[in-house]
Amino acid sequence: MTRSIIDRVGQARLNSGVRAWARASRSRPSCGWMVIGRTSLAVVHRWRSGQPAHAAPKVTVRTGLTGRVTPAGQVTVPWSSLMAKSSRVNPPGTAGCSGFGLMTVSCPVSRQAARGDPVVAVTWTTLSLRELEREMAAAGYPCGKDAVARMLREDGYSLQGMSRTLEGRQHPDRDAQFGHINAMIAAFTAAGDPVVSVDAKKKEQLGPFHRDGRSWRRKGDPVKVRDHDFPDEELGKITPYGIYDIAANRGFVPVGTSCDTAAFAVNALRLWWQAEGAARYPDARRLLVTCDAGGSNSYTSRLWKDQLAVLAEETGLEIWVCHFPPGTSKWNKIEHRLFCHITRTWRARPLMSIQDAVAGIAATTTYAGLKVTAVLDESEYPGGIKISDQRMKYLQERVLDRQEMHGEWNYAVLPAPRPGPEPEPEPGTGRGPDPALLQALAALAGVSCLETLLAEVSVAWHADREHRLTLARGRGRVRNGGGTPWRLPFEAIITATACHLRLGMTFTLLAAVLGADRSLIGEAVRRAIPLLEQHGITREPGSHRTTTLDELRGHATARNIAIPGITPAPTTT
Repeated sequence: MTRSIIDRVGQARLNSGVRAWARASRSRPSCGWMVIGRTSLAVVHRWRSGQPAHAAPKVTVRTGLTGRVTPAGQVTVPWSSLMAKSSRVNPPGTAGCSGFGLMTVSCPVSRQAARGDPVVAVTWTTLSLRELEREMAAAGYPCGKDAVARMLREDGYSLQGMSRTLEGRQHPDRDAQFGHINAMIAAFTAAGDPVVSVDAKKKEQLGPFHRDGRSWRRKGDPVKVRDHDFPDEELGKITPYGIYDIAANRGFVPVGTSCDTAAFAVNALRLWWQAEGAARYPDARRLLVTCDAGGSNSYTSRLWKDQLAVLAEETGLEIWVCHFPPGTSKWNKIEHRLFCHITRTWRARPLMSIQDAVAGIAATTTYAGLKVTAVLDESEYPGGIKISDQRMKYLQERVLDRQEMHGEWNYAVLPAPRPGPEPEPEPGTGRGPDPALLQALAALAGVSCLETLLAEVSVAWHADREHRLTLARGRGRVRNGGGTPWRLPFEAIITATACHLRLGMTFTLLAAVLGADRSLIGEAVRRAIPLLEQHGITREPGSHRTTTLDELRGHATARNIAIPGITPAPTTT
């Protein structure tokens, strides 16, 4: 009968699996039979005693043609009914679907809720198997959910969760900062200096609370925890702050019970250096810290820089800090070298006490050789500590050394402060660099009239400065401050910016020429660059940097320009 059906409905579009089984069954017609549905052709297998399970596919079809089952197990169907039903066309909207029968119905039903890129081979649907089963039954084609699952897989669908791959708004210098951090890590590692990746793990609630994961226990004896994860202030929370030594593949985690503040973060570094760092790197004079842009170690935190200055003075280390750009904390090595393994150790285990949490962290190991030390830090770290403007001024001028590449993200904290600047002149007296020096530098940079340039950019510069100060204060100016002169006058900032763009003078050289702090010049010049670029003062393509006084004297001599205090007056003949 199998051969007769194949011969008579050969024009029907059978899927490849059915065709193959039907051809194979011609020599053994007693192994099963064929059932013709309304618009479907499926194989129903009658198992023999002792027949292997792979002899034929098992397909369940609930609706088929009405026929008579013979004692031999075969179905007899009137050929008039067979031809009339098998010659029907596909349901509307399914003519272009590959396959026949049930597949032609499942395709449009699933595609109404399909998701994914239509170009790629893998898609998915938001309907569950039972929902698809009900939809097909409503369309007049009832079938089991197992058949629906098989047809979905044949049509290129798969069961998928969500993928966290989309990123938010990114900083334009994101990749450049990544490259800078990688170069710094390579340089410190090659020199034998320690490099650590630091971050605070999320706060954990102590007590019988649920944790993700499963663990092997006796059957019927799960760990019983609360049905809701509402915080319990009596039991308290803990904050692990991780320090991962990249070169040594070692972790150090102080577990705090107080607030997650910058003081807590720096004290974690202090504990690591006292317990492991000093013994592991006895000859080290520098320390590189890579961290996120926010949190307790934020690049905008005054307390973070203040406490780092204290630590640098205590240890004698020159502490270099490189922050990852905002929104890229997952690229910090501690996330996937330490924290993920701690989470794995804690899985399916409620943290009933602080001792349980510390012991779980200390038990964290990996096949790659990771070992972790955990200590309890019960010190109090109150929040809301403010660092005064006077203290920050001292740190900026004498302790912090900001790099040219995003000085707000990359800076060094010196163990010994630089010599203090000379006392500022009284208001109204000669302040700032010599005007003749500024005129000479402006002429060397190709600025024909410095006064005209100052007048053109003055309004925009002061408006931008007032806007920044308003944002920093959180309010507008209450009264005009009087009596405090600028550390770097406006005309010196514009002249330095022009020299930086046109002559390639570095911030270090500008600081030496103008007698100002390098970090202050760098910050002011970066803010003035957009203003000068609007007036046609830009960096020359292929221009070389001027890094020494000798190179500056060479430029001045070639242009026959005398720079007071640097080059002699030009000779006249």
